[in-house]
Formats: sequence, structure tokens, C-alpha cells
Amino acid sequence: MTYLTVYTDGDTPETLLETDDAAEITAALKAIDVRLRTWEVVDGLATGASQEEILAAYRDEVSRVIAEEGYTLVDVAQLHPDDSTDWPERAAAARRKFLAEHTHDDDEVRFFVGGSGIFYLHVDGKVHAVLCEPGDLLSVPKNTTHWFDMGTSPDFTAIRFFHDDDGWVGDFTGDPIAERIPDFDAIVARRASLAAGGRDGR
Repeated sequence: MTYLTVYTDGDTPETLLETDDAAEITAALKAIDVRLRTWEVVDGLATGASQEEILAAYRDEVSRVIAEEGYTLVDVAQLHPDDSTDWPERAAAARRKFLAEHTHDDDEVRFFVGGSGIFYLHVDGKVHAVLCEPGDLLSVPKNTTHWFDMGTSPDFTAIRFFHDDDGWVGDFTGDPIAERIPDFDAIVARRASLAAGGRDGR
């Protein structure tokens, strides 16, 4: 289930909203022209399944999005913990690539097959931190200022859609705002704490 936290973007960010209510999340994202949809998660896909296996499992859904939006490139991004000695270094490097604020000349469209990650959308003086989980399809319009955090121990599989055959190309703003907004690990811990206390965060 998706979880949304909205912050002010000042030097000392304040929390404006915390919610897992689907209707509330949809409305908040619609206000910044971001779409959140859900697909049924296909059972039986192994962690680390190949790109071909993943795209075949979601063939109908992927074909529908391509027909609706005209995307020309679809691929799969995934990263999962393993026992290799270079895992910590690879995880940290992958996280750093997306953690700084940036924009794209193309839409940012991701479907989470498994695992989770947070898209931070910096719009109109607020930061919408969208925790995406299996079944979530997030569509962020081109030129939206944002960043992505996969946490200190990345574990996710996502289908990506592009209009440009060059794939992922970021234009970094140089703004260090990501350093003062709670990161993936902090938000996940906060959500778990609120759930344990029987509160919805509002």
C-alpha cells in the first residue's frame, strides 16, 4: 500500500501530511499533476527474475500503457541484497545516482513489481514523498523537480517507461534539499512506528 508524506521545503522542513488513505493520496498527487494507479501483482515471479520474464508477466498492462502514452522504450530496473563482498559498495553507488534533486525531459513512469522506493516530488514549496510498493504505478510529468531514494539496503524491481530511447537522463539542479528531508529509512521507520501505535499519522 502506498504511503504519502508531505513536507514544507524550508531549511527546517515541517510535516504537513502523513497518510496511507488511497483517496487522499490520489487527490494530493492529482493536485500536482501526478498520477498514481495500481495493477494487480503477478504471483510466482522470483526475486531477481529476468527482464524478459517480468515484462512477459505484465505484457497486457505494459502494452496498454504503451498504447495510451506512446512510450518507445520499456525496461526493468532492479537491485536486491546479496552476499557478495561488493554489495555495500554497489548499493551505495546506486543510491547516490538518484538521490540528488533533478529533472527529466521525459515523464518518469515506474511500476513497482516488488520491493519499495520513495519518489520525492518538489513542487510549489512542498515535497511529496511517495513511498511506492508492489502494485503501484506512478506517473510523474516531465520537468517535475524530484529525486528518488531506495534506502541503505535497496531491494526493488520496477518496470520503467520512456519516450526517449536514451532511457534515464537526469538534469541535476544542484539543490541539496534531499539532505534535509527525511530519507527512505527514516520514513519507513516512522510509518512502522505509527502503525504499531495504531495511528494513521494525521
